[in-house]
Amino acid sequence: MHTVAVLALDGVIPFDLSTPIEVFQRTRLPDGGGAAYRVQVCAPVEEVDAGAFTLRARRRLDALAEADTVILPGCADPAAPVPDDVLDALRQAAARGTRIASICTGAFVLAATGLLDGQRATTHWAAAALLAERHPAIDVDPAVLYVDNGQLLTSAGAAAGLDLCLHMIRRDLGSAVAADTARLSVMPLEREGGQAQFIVPDHPPAPRGSTMEPLLRWMEENAGDDLSLDDLAARAGMSARTLHRRFREQTGTSPLQWLHRARIRRAQHLLETTAHPVDRIALQVGFGSPTAFRDRFKRLIGTSPHAYRRSFQRG
Repeated sequence: MHTVAVLALDGVIPFDLSTPIEVFQRTRLPDGGGAAYRVQVCAPVEEVDAGAFTLRARRRLDALAEADTVILPGCADPAAPVPDDVLDALRQAAARGTRIASICTGAFVLAATGLLDGQRATTHWAAAALLAERHPAIDVDPAVLYVDNGQLLTSAGAAAGLDLCLHMIRRDLGSAVAADTARLSVMPLEREGGQAQFIVPDHPPAPRGSTMEPLLRWMEENAGDDLSLDDLAARAGMSARTLHRRFREQTGTSPLQWLHRARIRRAQHLLETTAHPVDRIALQVGFGSPTAFRDRFKRLIGTSPHAYRRSFQRG
């Protein structure tokens, strides 16, 4: 039987802790073969602060030596220091070939071991920039639900932790067993799109007092119009080449890329709040053709307009 150790640290997020426990405990071998996994909760100390309650774990860090898989749930404070004995235990587990997976901000614990250096990883999109800043040797991808590097795996937010657990079950026992577990969790075996669909594509900020501020306000108000770089340059009273250079210097992106983000933000709002056909929305927000709109939306959001509407349309 495959043993899974879920490591709880102070500040552990309860949902991130319970997800792997529930998913792996529900997994059954085919043909009535019984439980596929033995799940243990361990902690470096007797009691762990889980916010709304105090958790008393039955096992300590020695459980990691017996585990085939170690799960690192998210912690409320990703910047909190990780105890040295925890880091040592994780490094020793990795040296033995143990599979280690993180959920949400649990990636910060795994990153602190140095094991993720030089590898691609993800975490909750709201914490991705902090992870990249604190651990520049890691290739942080904020747009995906999870990353599988073989022995080391990372996932985005709490729900993506469920995606990752199902992925590991499929790796271990095949698609049929994973699909049965997904049904018990009332969850599709695979979700369309990645984290990007949950991220509002905000505009790159302009510095306070930027000479671009009047133009940015005008672009926001007129994003639905068919605007070209020459139109924007004329509005700004400068050549297209000068506008492009100054715009990038002050916002970090090009005028047309900024404009596309404004249009996609407006499209998201319409998809969430109206029943307008996608082709109509494409024209409403200023795209020349529905095909161009769908392509841009998929590239920026990570899923199609129709799939986004199914997930996020209000009431």
